[in-house]
Amino acid sequence: MNLITSISGVFWNREENRLRMLWRMVTYSTSLSIVVILFSLILGGSNILSNNFLLSFVVLLSVLLTTILIGKWVDRRRISDFGLIPSKAWLEEFFFGLALGAILMGLIFAVGLLSGSMTVAGYFQVASESENFIPEFLKAIGFYFAVGIYEEVLLRGYLLVNLAEGLKIKSLDTKWKLLLALILSSVIFGILHVINPNSSLVSTLNLSMAGIFLGLGMVLSGRLGLPIGLHITWNLFQGNVFGFPVSGTNSGATIITTSLTGPDWFTGGAFGPEAGILGLMGMLVGCLLIIFWMRRRGKLALKKNLAQYEVRAKQS
Repeated sequence: MNLITSISGVFWNREENRLRMLWRMVTYSTSLSIVVILFSLILGGSNILSNNFLLSFVVLLSVLLTTILIGKWVDRRRISDFGLIPSKAWLEEFFFGLALGAILMGLIFAVGLLSGSMTVAGYFQVASESENFIPEFLKAIGFYFAVGIYEEVLLRGYLLVNLAEGLKIKSLDTKWKLLLALILSSVIFGILHVINPNSSLVSTLNLSMAGIFLGLGMVLSGRLGLPIGLHITWNLFQGNVFGFPVSGTNSGATIITTSLTGPDWFTGGAFGPEAGILGLMGMLVGCLLIIFWMRRRGKLALKKNLAQYEVRAKQS
């Protein structure tokens, strides 16, 4: 019995009456993969997989469904524990995030122009002459809306929370566990973009910083409203308003077409501002603005409850 108990303890936390962190995340990622495949087959098979716009919504639905089901039955958490369930405060933070992403990318564009590192090459252009600007721009809005939600739910919602309360390091108090979880989830965010076109060590490091930038709103509020809004407009304005590459990919329709003339270390080159000093500057300014805004709304403090788990009675 002792051997069986010891082996089961590797997988099952008897005090919390649920799987341990590693196995919860394995269950989540496996379930998510299955749900994405099933939705793709049901809605169109290979046609879905070859269409980034449709695929983004398949992934969005899959992430939301998986987070709700696995969150309840495996993690034994409320969906609000992952920063979801909009409220008045959630919506206020969401709209602040939308505004912040647009302002920061506008600042990056302005600095680039004033420094002579980029020029405007055109307006209202599309990737192909057979495409119309308005439909392509609307598709971009929908695409980045979906990406902004599902990446934040995955990385700043499910992953960050699981890491924060699953790190059993006795020498760290709750605050430092939460900060360590933010750093680890941000490094994973950077590594996930290694496969993107034109990626480099610099782009990976900068995107790890972007993970901290995006996750700051979550650890200060316990809500995903700000990170989701910020993620949506940061990408949309980067690619489809100002015509920069977005993490190594080009956008189909751009209000402004930008030609990069400065050094890659400054502009980010073919990967986009996130691989250069311009993008890093925008992120650092953004972090300061988030801290300032959150402080004006009340006491500035980390939401340490994200790193704590409340043991609940067995669900029926």
